[in-house]
Amino acid sequence: MLLRKKKETGSDMKIFSFFAGVGMLDLGFQDAGYEIVFVNEFKKEFMDSYCYARRKRNYNQPIYGYHVNDINYYLEDMGEHIFQQYIDNERQNNELIGFIGGPPCPDFSVGGKNKGREGENGKLAKSYIDMICHFRPDFFLFENVKGLIKTQKHREYFEELKCELKQNGYILTEQLMNSLDFGVPQDRERIFMIGVLKGNELARKVICINDTFAFPWNVNLPYDSAIVKKMNWPKPQKYREKSVRKFKYNVPKNLTVEEWFRRNNVYRHPNKKDVFKVKAGKEKMLTIQEGDTSRKSFKRLHRWKYSPTAAYGNNEVHLHPYRTRRLSVAEAMAIQSLPAWFELPSDVCLSAKFKMVGNGVPYLMSYKIAEKIRLFFEI
Repeated sequence: MLLRKKKETGSDMKIFSFFAGVGMLDLGFQDAGYEIVFVNEFKKEFMDSYCYARRKRNYNQPIYGYHVNDINYYLEDMGEHIFQQYIDNERQNNELIGFIGGPPCPDFSVGGKNKGREGENGKLAKSYIDMICHFRPDFFLFENVKGLIKTQKHREYFEELKCELKQNGYILTEQLMNSLDFGVPQDRERIFMIGVLKGNELARKVICINDTFAFPWNVNLPYDSAIVKKMNWPKPQKYREKSVRKFKYNVPKNLTVEEWFRRNNVYRHPNKKDVFKVKAGKEKMLTIQEGDTSRKSFKRLHRWKYSPTAAYGNNEVHLHPYRTRRLSVAEAMAIQSLPAWFELPSDVCLSAKFKMVGNGVPYLMSYKIAEKIRLFFEI
């Protein structure tokens, strides 16, 4: 068993991360002052990219390591035994333990497979809840797409998962949040749920009613997405390659694509050349106006507006505002509000890079939620 001295990092919350992807949720928690002690991700290329980005910034490695496993491994025999040792070690040091994770969402996504609980990804949501109920962390964060609560059959599944958590001693709070609220240049909604184990020091700081508690989800956020979306944003304009359009709008410049391109210096970024080449349909691309995001795919962003999403897959192509091409990985990461230093390795295939970026929780969203949890519970 791994042993260490208590409080060697100064953090009062030890985080076990699941479905880590390239680590965008983890990065927010880490920068908010938590210690990531364990990381699990099923796809090796995602985990390799996670490690690559951290090495570039000299982040400490998690004391219990990086793991490439199906989450169900930790609910069976040897995997369960090993993981329990990690938990016991933290308990012996009187540490607060948190689980964070967003199970893969295609089976709940409105634009995805929509298989729900029967899908292979959908089943992983139950596995994550089973992990929580079995190992009983002091706190957990669950994140997923809005389809989990907006579609009736998925909502029923979500309510069943919540019942399981409550029956195992957790009090809960949940909220549908928009990344615009956090200063991310992207209109993207996600459901977040926080759970706290009854009887621990965190639970004693909240008022519990019917196994739920109030949490200041919308307090002290930089923006209100409902107000933001009603602002007088620029209308679609004729596309002109490499054109110059000065900012002259009474809207938050911090929420515009162009401002984040500038902040992240995307045209000099190591991932600037990571972009899908246009093989066909270039003439069609030239006819799409800057800011025309009305179609299902081939949406051209407006430089002085936020992006509709960050899903840059085969089914939803985003075009550069003033260049005749799709967005680069560097530009997609900027729209996800990742720090300018964050980069992905050159030896990962392009489609995987876009999936890593598109699947992640926007960095500013992750950071602010982590900070809210810390301040609320006085961790």
